Amino acid sequence: MAATERAALFTEAACDHNNAKSAKARKAGCPKPKPGGTSGGCTFDGAMITLVPIADSAHIVHGPIACAGNSWDGRGSLSSGPTLFRHGFTTDMTENDVVLGGEQRLFDTICEVVERYAPPAAFVYSTCVTAMIGDDLEAVCAAAAERTGVPVIPVEAPGFAGNKNLGNKIAGQALLDHVIGTVEPDDVTDLDVNLIGEFNIAGELWDVVPLLTRLGIRLRACISGDARYRDIAAAHRAKATMVVCSRALLGLARGLEERYGIPWFEGSFYGVSAMGDSLRGFARLLGDDDLSRRTEELIAVEEAAVETALAPYRARLTGRKAVLYTGGVKSWSIVSALQDLGIEVVGSGITKSSDGDVDKIRELLGDAKMISEGSPRELLRVAEETGADILVAGGRNQYTAIKGRLPFLDINQERHIPYAGYTGMVEFARRLDMAIGSPVWEQVRRPAPWDLVGAH
Repeated sequence: MAATERAALFTEAACDHNNAKSAKARKAGCPKPKPGGTSGGCTFDGAMITLVPIADSAHIVHGPIACAGNSWDGRGSLSSGPTLFRHGFTTDMTENDVVLGGEQRLFDTICEVVERYAPPAAFVYSTCVTAMIGDDLEAVCAAAAERTGVPVIPVEAPGFAGNKNLGNKIAGQALLDHVIGTVEPDDVTDLDVNLIGEFNIAGELWDVVPLLTRLGIRLRACISGDARYRDIAAAHRAKATMVVCSRALLGLARGLEERYGIPWFEGSFYGVSAMGDSLRGFARLLGDDDLSRRTEELIAVEEAAVETALAPYRARLTGRKAVLYTGGVKSWSIVSALQDLGIEVVGSGITKSSDGDVDKIRELLGDAKMISEGSPRELLRVAEETGADILVAGGRNQYTAIKGRLPFLDINQERHIPYAGYTGMVEFARRLDMAIGSPVWEQVRRPAPWDLVGAH
């Protein structure tokens, strides 16, 4: 990817926050990478997160073994079929390759993987080392594609280029430039749709697709949870796109609209109200009056059922307070689900959130604390200061909550429990209720027996 192309990713035309800036600030775009900016997720990490859930394809990391080995398959993205995406392929570069160049090693690796596993496509990721020594990823991928007869897609996202969000954008651009539009499907309907930014964490997609199917809506391509290469390659024939809580992939949605005329909207599958709004969004963009009627009927039926199921949980959770500390868009999309249960969000993390995400958080939460520094000390201080009843965060913060004798719920991508859709909302409420209502908290908060000696 040329420097000018990468620079363009910092000025997203579809971003409301960017468009609201002055002409000078809009030209400057998003904040550029600074030293330490890759902490918590680099560009390479963001690109892999976006593309690796394409389950039937080979994913090859061109770099030292640690770039692939330390992070491979760390997310809870599930597949209903192929499992090739769980194989971690790498060129395993050594010092000799750094000195002499790694292009031949990469070419041989691609050919071996294709010969052994026969994938429909291979994605090849650059890393800091291979970018610094100047390996021509695009040329090697083109030569390997010619040799094997299989599409080989270069993903030029070295870690030092910036943060995880930039990696998401580069991955989306790679799909636009090399994949989407290369396959013509023979089964196009007027109700085909795309999902962008849905990664099927813990199987959440499988709680949403049945609802779309009941409306006659067919999922043409999901980018990229439980995805197949040919489906994504045919995504240009969809009639509408939903960006699922992922502002870093707005450029992909905008590209589909500009190149293929596919309208799009932003939505979320977390929370009762957000789920209904997302279904209505599809009906609106597809422009079918009968679909709109059936959508309202489905929402009414599902909301009535979920309200009955949520009633006992809401009675115990209403008025509780939560501190939400998670990355990116989950910092606002989960807020809707918590508020649907009557839980007050008294603090939300903004460490990995974009400017647009922060604006949405402020709109939803008003005067709630914005947490920009997520050290254990700071999280416990905010929880104590706000009187929080639970910390909703990523798994790495579990031990912080336990040490602070505070209930905890894991909401990050490593989890194994789905929380999307109406079914997921009930499970979300159940897990919150179990965490807050556990009798262990009353016990651990009592004074230790030795502290009571002499107190009487």
